[in-house]
Amino acid sequence: MDISNNMGAQAQRDLLDKLGIKSAEEVQNNSRDTLGQEEFLTLMTAQLQNQDPMEPMDNGDFIAQMAQFSTVTGITDMANSMKAMADELKQFRVASISNIMGNSVLVPGDVTVADRNGELHGVFELDKTSIDTRVNFVDAQSGELLKAKNMGPQATGLIGFEWRDLPAAYRDGSKEIRVEVMVNHGEGLENLQPSLFSKVVGAALNKDTGSTSLELENEQTVDASSVLRFRM
Repeated sequence: MDISNNMGAQAQRDLLDKLGIKSAEEVQNNSRDTLGQEEFLTLMTAQLQNQDPMEPMDNGDFIAQMAQFSTVTGITDMANSMKAMADELKQFRVASISNIMGNSVLVPGDVTVADRNGELHGVFELDKTSIDTRVNFVDAQSGELLKAKNMGPQATGLIGFEWRDLPAAYRDGSKEIRVEVMVNHGEGLENLQPSLFSKVVGAALNKDTGSTSLELENEQTVDASSVLRFRM
């Protein structure tokens, strides 16, 4: 009887060796907290060999166990793939940031400096018609009015504005200019937030969140997601 048991055990070990699967003893001695595919197959083989021949495992139960393991394996593989994709996206963002350095982005704000052409460009958005629209360009430090531009009535939508003939002292971008947009919807003039083009001088990538912050020449820092437009 002992000889038969030993022969059966040896046959089981030979079968597992041919399949490249660890024995149940080796699985039990494994120090890992989670089971991999190899350990699962070993346990499944041991379960089938030691089941009650009078009450064998139901086919449905067997299939359910295999399906459950396949699902877990699939989720693990998908998680690894998503992590690899996230790493690649981070590298892509770093490359994208390097491409916009020194160029201009359109972001919400009212203070900027002249661009490389000695000009100033921006936009504002009207959610309803304005019967009177004005844009004032003011020295950001002294508050001196540099130029007043009357744009008259404007329909709803995105409205662009520009100032090309800046004074010589402002063309090199050394002095900041504040832009004041005022609109009248029929109840008097009220201030409206403009968006201005500013040059990107620096950037930072948050490794935890994956978000990107842009440092602008007017010492403003904005999230890259707030950029409305990019310009060379």
